[in-house]
Amino acid sequence: MTAWGELSAALAEAEQRGEISTSAAENVRAWLTEPYYAAYAPEVAKMIETRQWKELNELFWQVIPFGTGGRRGRMFPVGTNAINDRTIGESAQGVADYVKSVKPGKPWSCGIAYDTRHRSRHFAELCAGIMAANGFTVHFLEDYRSTPEISFLIRYKQCDCGIMVTASHNPPSDNAVKVYWSTGGQVLPPHDRGMIECVKQVREIRSMPFAEALAKGLVVPCTEETDAAYRAALARQSRPGPRDLKVLYSPLHGVGSTAVLPGLSAAGFTQVEVFGPHAEPSGDFPNVVDHVANPENPRVFDGMIEDARRRGFDLILATDPDADRLGCAVPLTPDADAPWTTLTGNQIASLMADYLLSRQRAEGTLTPRHYVVETLVTTRLIGRIAAAYGVRCIDDLMVGFKWIGGTIEHEGPERFVLGAEESYGYLVGDHARDKDGAVSAIVLCELAAHLKRQGKTLPMQLDELFRRFGVHTERAFSVAMPGAEGMTKMAALMDRFREAPPDRLGGLDVTQVRDLRRPIGDYDNELGLAMAAARSGDVVVLELAGSGNRVAVRPSGTEPKCKFYMFAAEVPDPTADVAALRNVLDLRLAAVEADLRAYASQI
Repeated sequence: MTAWGELSAALAEAEQRGEISTSAAENVRAWLTEPYYAAYAPEVAKMIETRQWKELNELFWQVIPFGTGGRRGRMFPVGTNAINDRTIGESAQGVADYVKSVKPGKPWSCGIAYDTRHRSRHFAELCAGIMAANGFTVHFLEDYRSTPEISFLIRYKQCDCGIMVTASHNPPSDNAVKVYWSTGGQVLPPHDRGMIECVKQVREIRSMPFAEALAKGLVVPCTEETDAAYRAALARQSRPGPRDLKVLYSPLHGVGSTAVLPGLSAAGFTQVEVFGPHAEPSGDFPNVVDHVANPENPRVFDGMIEDARRRGFDLILATDPDADRLGCAVPLTPDADAPWTTLTGNQIASLMADYLLSRQRAEGTLTPRHYVVETLVTTRLIGRIAAAYGVRCIDDLMVGFKWIGGTIEHEGPERFVLGAEESYGYLVGDHARDKDGAVSAIVLCELAAHLKRQGKTLPMQLDELFRRFGVHTERAFSVAMPGAEGMTKMAALMDRFREAPPDRLGGLDVTQVRDLRRPIGDYDNELGLAMAAARSGDVVVLELAGSGNRVAVRPSGTEPKCKFYMFAAEVPDPTADVAALRNVLDLRLAAVEADLRAYASQI
């Protein structure tokens, strides 16, 4: 390795020429000189020697954020702004430090699982060795498993915390750790800030080899036991009824076959087949369009729809790589030659809400104290459905399923019916505190089988909901604000929405502007603090003329862009031409979007 003096001089010259930023240069110097980065110094030195300034700048310009959901990014062996042994190790050490600080003197435990991505097993073993070296018993799922199963495991084993190694539907280059609290939900206030601070303070990482931790009994494999208990929990959410349904399922090269297939089998669905091109567990996602395994993208269903139409399937299901989100494709009518369509997350959630509430009412178990939960950017149709059944809809939560999990803790799971978010995440039951693609698949298949017996399909049922509760349409888009000025522009745009909002959008008057930065709620206890945080954030809501027309705007927490969520609705009409009204609403939202883009372009 080149002498430190030469490396330092080369780094200083590159900084002077503007080839590497000051923040990146400072982080590079630390990785070359601080003893706790010694293992990585040779690789960093080699990159300086070969003048890889652009790559070094990208890898070191910031410390990759550790947020309330954990840490996510591109994998690379070195770099403060990459996923590697050091940044993952800091995350695990910080989690251990925080748990021990708030729960002193007790035997600690942690659940750990991982998905099919590259190096997920490696990072899971790394985290297990760190937690074990810090005095934790680690309950370890030995093979790749779903995110909802780690949420279940934490509750089942009464762990203090949990770590899931997954980057969900990100590109193959990425990986991440998601961190969970003892509830089985993601970390909420007040613990989130404390844990983030502990991760920032990490210098020395205490660890031991995974094999040593295993031999000492500090890592306890529990896959078979947990699988059985999780599948039993899924089966408890199943209701009796028809099971004549032919289902084509895709795990999109992820873990879903370990959760969805056993779940559907336990619920009595026997005609389930895995779509062959997507069956192989692979972090490359080789047979998925653009190698991005996201069930929100209708294009991932194209090949499956061809296969399903040819071979007479009734329903297509797909989960993302960690199997916490679920998408579907369905025929418009029961006819063999009917065209197929995909449903949005909002539409799936609405269908599930009506089905679950109708079944509970028929069973005589539904009360006014029952509730459904959704985020503020999820369809308002769910609220109208809930009102018709006389139950509560908690619909003012910030974006993120962690707030739904926190609400279940706050309200109590006994009367919880459904949690849903627009990004294809749903939860039924009390077994987990995160979205669950497997239990969602069970509920959706039950509904589809009931409808098939009646000669109907999911889209036909959705049209009935639209006639009963009003046609609802939702759309989202983002405006990118890249570069060094991106954060400043995002803040300026949010300020402008608050201080000088548009008077009209898409020809509709803006009737109210709500700034959700101000926290509300009960601060008397830990759950109250979390629920106050669940209802406050950097979000502006614009209410438009007419019932159900609104816009929500927020800056992305992970990317340099502002996100816009648009909603339009019409009043209920049992004789409505649903297709015509949906076209009207699509045009309305297109006009709203055009005005929003023009407004944002003025920053």
